Amino acid sequence: MILLERIADHYNDIADQTAVDSVSDGVVSYGELWEKSGKLANYIEEKMGADKSPIVVYGHKQPYMIIYFLACVRSGRAYCPEDISVPDDRVRSIIERTGCGMILTAEKEHDVLSGAAAEVIDIDKAEEIEAVQPEMITEDKAVSGSDTFYIIFTSGSTGTPKGVQISADDLDSFTSWSIHLGYGPEDKEGAVFMNQAPFSFDLSVMDLYTSLASGGTLKTIDRKTQDDMSALMKTFGESHLNYWISTPSFATMCCGMPEFCEDHMPDMRAFLFCGEALTNTTARRLREKFPKAKIVNTYGPTEATCAVTSAEITDEMINSDEPLPVGVPGPNTRINIRGLDGREMPEGERGEIIISGKNVSTGYFRDEAQTDKVFFDDGMRHYHSGDEGFIKEGQLHFTERMDFQIKYHGYRIELGDIENNLLKEPGIDAAAVVPRMREGAVKNLVAFIAGMGDPKDPFGEGKKIKDALREKLPDYMIPKKIVFLDKMPVTPNGKADRKALKGMVR
Repeated sequence: MILLERIADHYNDIADQTAVDSVSDGVVSYGELWEKSGKLANYIEEKMGADKSPIVVYGHKQPYMIIYFLACVRSGRAYCPEDISVPDDRVRSIIERTGCGMILTAEKEHDVLSGAAAEVIDIDKAEEIEAVQPEMITEDKAVSGSDTFYIIFTSGSTGTPKGVQISADDLDSFTSWSIHLGYGPEDKEGAVFMNQAPFSFDLSVMDLYTSLASGGTLKTIDRKTQDDMSALMKTFGESHLNYWISTPSFATMCCGMPEFCEDHMPDMRAFLFCGEALTNTTARRLREKFPKAKIVNTYGPTEATCAVTSAEITDEMINSDEPLPVGVPGPNTRINIRGLDGREMPEGERGEIIISGKNVSTGYFRDEAQTDKVFFDDGMRHYHSGDEGFIKEGQLHFTERMDFQIKYHGYRIELGDIENNLLKEPGIDAAAVVPRMREGAVKNLVAFIAGMGDPKDPFGEGKKIKDALREKLPDYMIPKKIVFLDKMPVTPNGKADRKALKGMVR
């Protein structure tokens, strides 16, 4: 695999360079990254033998998370990253669904993993293994070709997450393109990449593997630091960041701080965005604060290995009345716009974005029916994205989702996932969740529920419902507002009238 070969070359050429630098958990050099993962991979292979089931990796932003990822794939097994922000019930469900024979954790406290049938290895155990393992695993054991490299579970409309499988070839195709985003690979060696997204979110693939492929340093910023704006700005000022990778909404939040500017962060070369719409307003503020840095807008779902198109945002685009484009596809990708009848739409006309090429996933983990619904193969892999868009002057423009799926802070959310979990609560007969929009982006979520009448204390009842949802769903999926209705408005076919509900959002 080309990516692993690149990291092996860094081990030989720049072993002492920092590969991962965590705000709160120390650093790991390329030498340590390769040696520790190689010895741990040897242990995994010896213990698991013929069992090639994926390995769940649980933790947050610790450098050991990356050591674990590489250990898994170097042993010939996919990894499934789960962040501490994921509710315990959801983590246990994913562990059960993967049927994993081993779990690796970077957390000292990991009660969520108790009771799992799999062997649990924490950092202390991993360090013991590395101390006694005589050598690293041989490279012929590693994943390659169509072997699954990682599985990321995303929101599912039935309330059950879908496991997106990304192969070694998929990731090689992506990184061969991503190392050229913003600047070429020769400019990225030794550069500092910001990691904002948790590793259970596919946006992290862009910073993690672009950094490792090009010999950069990944600066992981934990949730605690992100929640403290003063600490976050201090970290930015001290980190010598060169490449910023995040959702647009995270950058928008940072733009409100006076320290978020070129004077405080003079080493910034490029901002790379994915996961949701980048607005002209946010791009304009970034240009004002960082006049020398490039701004690159990208597009792509988890099923196409993070991103497949890119556009360098110019002043002309920023000052236009038109929303910003998401760009042209990479060399291994083809984009088609198709109407409901399946015909290819002419330039400028809207339709479904169909993604084809080497970045497209091999399908959903152990879910043949869902895979057959959105993927097809005619010698080239294709994916029905469910996104609406159009092509103008060679540039792809994303407009909106065609179903009940949204992007919020970069996370892909099936509104049906939230609704199905709301319906599990006592007294709720009907539920519908709609996004509150601003400048083409989701500002927050509003849940409408019927069956509970008009509570005497709507705030208190709404808080109880939100607290109950937090036991099942990540925080980013919790509606900001709960609206109680006597009766859910419906369309003539008996479905919730979402158009009417959107008209009620304030």
